[in-house]
Amino acid sequence: MALVILMVSVLVLSGLALSSDVLELGDSDFDFSVRQHETMLVEFFAPWCGHCKKLAPEYEEAATRLKDIVPLAKVDCTANSETCTKFGVNGYPTLKIFRNGEESSAYDGPRSADGIVSHMKKQAGPSSVELKTAKDLEKFISHYDASIVGFFSSSDSAQLAEYVKAASELRDHYRLAHTSIPELLEAHNILGEGVILFRPPRLSNKFEESTSQYSDSISTSSIRSFINENIFGMCPHMTSGNKEQLMRRDILLVFYNIDYVRNPKGSNYWRNRVMKVASKFVSEGRTLSFAVADRQEFAEELSEFGVEDTTGELPVVVIKTLTGEKYIMQDEFTRDGLALEHFVEDYFAKNLKRYVKSEPIPEKNDGPVKVVVAETFDEIVNDQSKDVLIEFYAPWCGHCKNLEPKYIELGQQLANDPNIIIAKMDATANDIPSNYDVQGFPTIYFATKGNKESPKRYEGGREVSDFINFLKSEASTSPVISPIKEDL
Repeated sequence: MALVILMVSVLVLSGLALSSDVLELGDSDFDFSVRQHETMLVEFFAPWCGHCKKLAPEYEEAATRLKDIVPLAKVDCTANSETCTKFGVNGYPTLKIFRNGEESSAYDGPRSADGIVSHMKKQAGPSSVELKTAKDLEKFISHYDASIVGFFSSSDSAQLAEYVKAASELRDHYRLAHTSIPELLEAHNILGEGVILFRPPRLSNKFEESTSQYSDSISTSSIRSFINENIFGMCPHMTSGNKEQLMRRDILLVFYNIDYVRNPKGSNYWRNRVMKVASKFVSEGRTLSFAVADRQEFAEELSEFGVEDTTGELPVVVIKTLTGEKYIMQDEFTRDGLALEHFVEDYFAKNLKRYVKSEPIPEKNDGPVKVVVAETFDEIVNDQSKDVLIEFYAPWCGHCKNLEPKYIELGQQLANDPNIIIAKMDATANDIPSNYDVQGFPTIYFATKGNKESPKRYEGGREVSDFINFLKSEASTSPVISPIKEDL
């Protein structure tokens, strides 16, 4: 007995799962296995891949929750190169959706367990569900998410065929169904044929209609446009599943404790006050989107605005634009909505001060590598009289630590050059300007004098000589190199 307990403990401590709902496939059984399922999600991974390790627990949880709905599988590409090559895998993790043994599409949904579950549930079964009774329709539209239903004159309607074709391309993100039952068309005042978008019942409110109707000619592009314009309504609930879509616009976000399962009334209390304000600006044609979000789920997003305490009762209000500008409401959210209204008015009047996440400005900054923080980025990097080579790093990054002595030596050799600055910035503690794309560490850019809007990404080697050769080629003036004196 003691031996069994010890063995289990060792397995747990070593991170090995005793059982898994993720199917492990390889070269020998991949084709056979995917043909056994109408729909399957497959992750192609490498054991050493950091992003794969981060995804692993989310993928495992999603597989358990989707058991008996949509199977999730994985393929270790380091041991099954034939399969991975066949499907063009050249990065990890790569996720693909298979239908009846054939590759259907790349998976482009969220990488969280909730997001994977939500996304893949839409992949199960037909792209558009046929509704045959009023009960079917009522059940379909009484869902947590929005529902799109096409109403057609007959089952062989040409418009229905176009709708189903569109549904196959849109199913990744939306729930679609159709019906040709005359009583259902009459009940929803459909004259001829049309499409209705039903908003989630949990978000029902007095400030907007619960449905939107489309009655023009149907095509994939027209249905996509109709859905994109109406799917979220005036003030949607942002989740991990729809965050990516919502953040493609200038948006005002209101963070508070949201739980539509256990406390729908309380969740809508603050949303209704946001809706009241949003309705005013929407009716005036102002270009700003609104959404509410759970402060616990999006604690990381709140930290971007310097908000670390997510336990407060009153909502936290922020605005984030596509260009990377950020604003936070300083006044307390009032129940009459006036504070929020004034905040939005000030935004459109350009009276708000931008929030910038920044480390403190260094008291001394006379080293060979200049330390840049968000508050000094314009002063140092955007100095139009200087060429600046800047490294964006993370304190925990091993590659950054390896680069540091060479980067310091580079700074020392250029210490007497009046025209070139060697600089670095902690990308985890400071906001990065939108014209710098930093996805990994270290990332290095070169901003030349007179052309600060279009910095050039450095893709060369990491030796001091590589950097110097780059500067000789790209700098506005010939670099002034000062050899380092070695201690005798």
